[in-house]
Amino acid sequence: MATLATRQAIRTVRLAAPDDFEGWREAARALALVGAAPSEVLWEVAGAETDLFGAPAPAPPAPAGLFSVPRAFVALAEQVICHRDPERFALLYAMLVKLRERPDALDDKADPLVHRLEGMARAVRRDIHKMHAFLRFREVETEEGPRFVAWFEPDHHVLRAAAPFFVQRFATMHWSILTPELSVHWDGETLAEGPGASRADAPDGDPVEAVWKTYYASIFNPARVKVGAMLREMPKKYWKNMPETALVPALLKGAQARESAMAAASAVKVGDNVGKSWDAVRAEAMHCTRCDLYKCATQTVFGEGPLDARIVFVGEQPGDQEDLAGKPFVGPAGQLFDRALADAGVPRERTYVTNAVKHFKFERRGKRRIHEKPNGGEIAACRWWIQQELALIRPPLVVALGATAARSLFGKVVTISALRGKGHKLPDGGEAWVTVHPSFLLRVRDDREAEYERFVEDLRRIGRRAKDLA
Repeated sequence: MATLATRQAIRTVRLAAPDDFEGWREAARALALVGAAPSEVLWEVAGAETDLFGAPAPAPPAPAGLFSVPRAFVALAEQVICHRDPERFALLYAMLVKLRERPDALDDKADPLVHRLEGMARAVRRDIHKMHAFLRFREVETEEGPRFVAWFEPDHHVLRAAAPFFVQRFATMHWSILTPELSVHWDGETLAEGPGASRADAPDGDPVEAVWKTYYASIFNPARVKVGAMLREMPKKYWKNMPETALVPALLKGAQARESAMAAASAVKVGDNVGKSWDAVRAEAMHCTRCDLYKCATQTVFGEGPLDARIVFVGEQPGDQEDLAGKPFVGPAGQLFDRALADAGVPRERTYVTNAVKHFKFERRGKRRIHEKPNGGEIAACRWWIQQELALIRPPLVVALGATAARSLFGKVVTISALRGKGHKLPDGGEAWVTVHPSFLLRVRDDREAEYERFVEDLRRIGRRAKDLA
C-alpha cells in the first residue's frame, strides 16, 4: 500500500515494495484525479534512500472517482513495475496522464516514452523467463522433512511475478527460492515471503544433482550445438548456479570425437547412462502437474519399449484401461494396433510406444469414463516429456498416430490427409510419419476393412523405411 503526501509543490508517494503495483495504481489514480502533473510527483520505495528534504508532510484525502485506461496499459504497467530502473514509477505515471488525454497513445510506437516502457517490459519478461529456465533446486533435510532450495540473482524485481510458475510446477514439494532482496517459501499450501539471503545460505549440491548431470550428458548433442545461440539464450552469468553447465566445456571440447562415436552407435546397445536418465525422467513424470489433467487421472502413463528402438509410435493419450494399468496401448485400440503391426511385419517389442499427453482426459457419464480430446494447452504442456523421450532414444523414425500426436511433434495444427504417406524432417533430427490412430478404425462404420488395410500398408512402408535408414 502506498502513502501519498504533499510537500510544497511536490507530492511524494512512498510505495511498500519495489514491485508494489497495487500501491502505484492506487496512488496514480488519486494523483490523476486531482490533476497532478508528472513533474510534481516524487516516487519512493519504503526502506530505500529518500530525497534530501526528509519525510513528507501528511497528505490530504484523495478525491473519490474512477476512470478507465486501455487493458494493454495495465498489463504493461504490471511488468514495468518489476524493472529495476528507478524512473519506472514516474514514466508510468507520465504515460497514464497521456492516456487520459489520448486513449490511443500506446499505439504510437514512435513515441520515445512508449518505446522505453515496452523495452523495460521486454527486459522483465526475459528475466522471468531466465528464472523459470535456469533456476536449480537442491535438496536439504529439515526437521519437517526434505526441502528443495534454490539461489537466483535476478536482474529485476521479478521473484513475486515468477513464483506462481514454481507453485504450479512443484505443487507437492516444499521449496524455497532465495534472492539477494527477497525469498519465497512454499509448504504445499501457502506461499510465504521472507528477507533476502546470500549465496552462502543455499546448498552447494545433492544426490539429485548427479542424476541430472548424467541425464544432461546423455542428451547433449554436440553436432547440433550453436555456441553463439546457446550463449545468447543461456548467458554465462547463470552458469554458476546450474550443475549441468560445469559439463559444457568438456562436452564441447570432445564434440568431434563424440560426433564420430554417435555416427557409429547405431549397432551399439543403449548404455547404462541412457537407461538411468530414462528412469529419472519417468520418475519425474509420475509427479507431473504441468496441466490440470493429473487431478482426475489415476496415474501418469509414460512411454514403454526398448531405448534403442528405431521406431517410436506416438499416440494421443491414455484411454480408460491404460489409465488403470499404467501402460500405453493396452485397451481395444492397443489390441488393434498390435494386430496391425503383426500384419505389417513390424515387431511391437522392437518399437517404443508413448502418447502425446500422459494423463487420461475424460468426461464421466454415470460409472463410465468417456474419452475427451486434449486441448492445445494440454498438448503443449506435455510436449516437454515427448521431447525428453525422443532426446534419449534418438530414433530415426517417429510415427504420429492421429492429429493430436502430429500436433505435438510439429508444434502446430496439421491435417493427417496432407502429411500421410511420406516422411517429414523434424527440427531436432529424425524423420516423422503421420497416419491415423487405431481408435479411428474402431469408429469407422463404412469400409472398415479397407481403412484397416490402408493403415497396415502405412505400417509396412514405415517398417521398410526404418530398415533403409539403418
